[in-house]
Parts: sequence; structure tokens; C-alpha cells
Amino acid sequence: MRDGYFAGDDAQRAADVNGALADDSVDAVWCLRGGYGTMRILDSLDYDAAARRPKPVIGYSDITALHAALASRCDMVTYHGPTARSALTSFSRDSLACALVHGGDSCGAAPDARVIRGGTAQGVLAGGNLALLSALAGTRFAPRLANSILVLEDIDEAVYRVDRMLRQLLLAGLLDEVRAIVFGACTNCPETADDGARRLDDVIFEVADALDVPALSGVPVGHIENQWTLPLGAPAALDTERLTLSVLPNLTIA
Repeated sequence: MRDGYFAGDDAQRAADVNGALADDSVDAVWCLRGGYGTMRILDSLDYDAAARRPKPVIGYSDITALHAALASRCDMVTYHGPTARSALTSFSRDSLACALVHGGDSCGAAPDARVIRGGTAQGVLAGGNLALLSALAGTRFAPRLANSILVLEDIDEAVYRVDRMLRQLLLAGLLDEVRAIVFGACTNCPETADDGARRLDDVIFEVADALDVPALSGVPVGHIENQWTLPLGAPAALDTERLTLSVLPNLTIA
């Protein structure tokens, strides 16, 4: 039963997720929406059931909290990808099928991406929605970002707030061992505020430069129709010259 902007109260929603995680007849958990209040149920989830039989968990936006919690508690791959309630474009469907059915490279070339800071990197895919990642900083569900290619997206956040959230992650030390930054779409993120303007790409560059890592912006990830499905926790490689982010299942990250 709906409870305000939630699909049910915390106990009901946690029970639904736990039931799906524990049920061996369920092959995957595909979230219908971004998931307002996902953080509210993290303490109530059955991580033992999730670890006993890991299954794909698919979603994005606020589902980032669930991705981060399952990664930290169960060390399992989850999928930052489109939700189940909307029609998929052929682009999104092909990437989703590649990730979940074929186990191949569900990303690839991003010809419209912008080089923020050049270079190459290999690492484990991590990240998701920036607002949720910053909200988890300082909690026991904080994202594990060491040795990662950090992929970020957001919506309805002014650039000054994106700047603040990135700085929070930086000051918390969560970005210390990040190997690259890849920013997807920042939908409806105005660069102009009452007191002036700053470009999103400049904000991203400052963080990448402080970390001495390569960075791309504008890859197909986020609150957009055509989006990649990212297997978070899987090894990948970034090449800013080729504008590619490649999932490499057989790559060993040192």
C-alpha cells in the first residue's frame, strides 16, 4: 500500500526485496523505479540471502544505494541500468542484453563524450547517482571506490551542488584510490546560479586533476533514454583518446 511518496512503508518494502533475494525461483531483481527511500531499508535487508545465491539487481538513480550496500556487504556484481517500467530503446535494450544475457562488453564507444582529462585506466566499475553516493559517505554502506573507474550521473542538481557533492566524496577520502572518473548525463543541471556560473566540465576537471586521473564526460549513462547497462563490480578499461569505456570480464585488476 502506498505510503506518501513510497510504494509502502519501510517494513513492507524491505520484505519485498528480501523475499526476492531469498527466493531461488527469482532469477533477477529488476527495479520498477528509481526508488525513493531505498536508503531507509538498507539496515533491514537480508545480505546473507543475497550472498548465498547472487542474482542480478538492476536499476539506477536512488537504486544506487542498493548497489553500494550489496557491493560492500556481499561483494557482488549489480547492474546500473534502465528500470523495468519504461519502454527500452534499441540502444538500451542491446546494452542490457549484452550485460545480462551475453556477459559481454555492454558499454563501448561514446562518440559524443568530451575529454575532461586525457589518459587511460583500468579498474573496477563503481558508482551511480552522485547524490546517493555522497549521502552514503560516512555510513557503513559507503561505496567502495578503491581501484575503480568511477561512473557518475545525476538529475535536477545545479552545478554548484554537484561541485559540493564531489568535494564531499573527496574530503571523505572515498576518491583517494579512484583510477578514473566517467560522468554520464547530468540532466536538468543548470550551470548558472544567482551569483554566477561554472561549467560542469570544469568542476569535473578539478577533481580529476586533484586525483591525477583521466576523465570523460557525456557518456550514455543516467536519466536519459539511451543508456548503457553497467555491471558494477566488473573490470573495465577507459581510453579517452578513443572515447571508449570497455567492460572486460576476463581482465584482472591489480
